[in-house]
Amino acid sequence: MEVINSVGRRKASVARVYLKEGKGNITINKRDLKVYFPLETLQYKVTQPLNLLEVKGSYDINVNVDGGGFNGQADAIRLGIARALVKVNEESKKALREAGFLTRDSRVVERKKPGQKKARKKFQFSKR
Repeated sequence: MEVINSVGRRKASVARVYLKEGKGNITINKRDLKVYFPLETLQYKVTQPLNLLEVKGSYDINVNVDGGGFNGQADAIRLGIARALVKVNEESKKALREAGFLTRDSRVVERKKPGQKKARKKFQFSKR
């Protein structure tokens, strides 16, 4: 089996995922999953598509992720892994879609507008 690549995005994070058959090693930016994401919740979020399809120990995953924070990066990686798994096995698409792992979360930070303090917050106004 050749290397299968896919992209996952969330907020400002972009994750490029490379999936190939192996022993279940997950490497993120040349570091192990447990080193890159010390929090159990983020590790769980990244491995959710693998757990759903029960293929946790059968693929080696190499990820390059850039931008955003920890949560955004974990969500981007999850989407990239789910898309790569669909490329491997088309029948898994229905289960991943129902679990919500193939939906790109399009919410991003609203831009700051001129004449305002933030995106929606205005400067303090006093009518004196």
